[in-house]
Amino acid sequence: MNPAARKIQSVYLVLTLGNTLAASFIWGINTLFLLDAGLSNLEAFAANAFFTAGMVLFEVPTGVVADSWGRRASFLLGTVTLAGSTFLYYLLWQYSAPFWWWAAVSVLLGLGFTFFSGAVEAWLVDALQYSAYEGTLETVLGRGQMVSGIAMLAGSVAGGVIAQATNLGVPFLLRVGVLAAMFAVAFLLMHDVGFTPDRSARPVSAVRAVLKASVDGGLRHPPVRYIMLAAPFTQGVGIYVFYALQPYLLQLFGDPRAYAVAGLAAAIVAGADVVGGWMAPRVRRLVHRRTTVLVASTVASALILVILLFTTSFWLALVLLMLWGMVGSAGTPVRQAYLNDMIPSRQRATVLSFDSLMGSSGGVVVQPLLGRAADLYGYPASLAISGGVQLLAAPFILLSRRQRSQADTATDVTAAP
Repeated sequence: MNPAARKIQSVYLVLTLGNTLAASFIWGINTLFLLDAGLSNLEAFAANAFFTAGMVLFEVPTGVVADSWGRRASFLLGTVTLAGSTFLYYLLWQYSAPFWWWAAVSVLLGLGFTFFSGAVEAWLVDALQYSAYEGTLETVLGRGQMVSGIAMLAGSVAGGVIAQATNLGVPFLLRVGVLAAMFAVAFLLMHDVGFTPDRSARPVSAVRAVLKASVDGGLRHPPVRYIMLAAPFTQGVGIYVFYALQPYLLQLFGDPRAYAVAGLAAAIVAGADVVGGWMAPRVRRLVHRRTTVLVASTVASALILVILLFTTSFWLALVLLMLWGMVGSAGTPVRQAYLNDMIPSRQRATVLSFDSLMGSSGGVVVQPLLGRAADLYGYPASLAISGGVQLLAAPFILLSRRQRSQADTATDVTAAP
C-alpha cells in the first residue's frame, strides 16, 4: 500500500471507529430503553421499523446530497442530524412519551443514518482508486469491519455498564457527545478525492436522476439486482435479531435489570465482527467465487438462529450468538467488495444507498412481524422464524452467481469500473 492509499485508509478507519463507537453506546440497551419507556414488544420493534422506514424514505434524497454536494458534506450532515435526533430520543424517555412521538423521532434517526450509508464507502473506494491502490477491497473493508467491531465492543460494554451504574438515558447522551467530536474530525480530515460533485442539477431533477441511476446501475444490472433483492431478508432479520437478543438473553440470565449482560451480548457480536473482518480476505483467497462465501454465510447463520429455539442455557446461547455474528460478518466485506466491483464510480454512492434502501425496506416489514411473534410465542420462536426468513435470501444470491459477473472472481480493486 503506497503512502497516499495508506492515508486514505487511516482516515476511513478513524471515521469508522468514531461513528461505530457513538452508535454502539446504545446498541446493547436500546430495546430495554424502549421497554423501560413503557412500550410493548410490538411497539418497541415498530419504533425500530419506523427507523428503517426513515432510511427507506430518505436514502434517495441523501444520495443526492452525496453525489451533488460531496461525500464529506453528507457525512457532516449525518453527524448533526443523528446527534439531534438521539437527544430527542432521550427526552421522549424522560417524559414517557406516547408511541407516535417515538415513531416520528425514529424516522429522524433513520434520516441521520442515510447520510452515512453509501457515502463513506463510496468515498473510500474512489479515493483508493485515485491513489493507485493495487490491493483487494476485502482487505481494507475487512480492516474497517475489525475497527468497527473493536469500537462496538468498547461502546456496547461501556453503554451497558454505565446504564446499570446510572440509568438507561446516559448512554444516549454519550452518543451525542461523540458525534459532536466526529463532526470536528471529519471536517478536518475528510476530503473528496477521485470524485467531483455535480451541483448543476436542481433538487427535483437530481432526485429523478438518482432514481434513474439507481435503476440503471442496480436493478437493471442482473448480478447487482439479485444481490439487492436478497438484502431485505438478510438485513431485515439481522436488525431484528440483534435487538431481540437483548431481552432474550436477560430472560435466560434470570435478571431483567442486568443491563451489563445486554451490553456483553452486543460486545460478543462486536468481537465476532473483529474475527469476521480478519477472516474475510483470508476466506476470499481460499474460495474462487465471492458468491460461494455469501451463500455459505447466509445459510449457516440462518441455521444457528433456528438452533436457538432449542437452547435454554445462557452460556450456550452466548456461544451460538458469537458464531452467528462471526459467520455473518465474514461475508459482509465480501458482499461489499462484490457490489463495488460491479458499480461505476459516478454511480457508486447512489447505487450503494439504494442497496441500503432495499435492506431497510425488509426491516420495515420484518421487525414488527417478528416483534409480534415474540409477543405471541416468545423470543426463541421468533429467532427460529428469523432463520427461516433469512434462508429466502439464498436463491437470489445463487441467481446473481449464475450471471457470471467478472466481479465474482475479481481480486484487485483496480478491476472496479
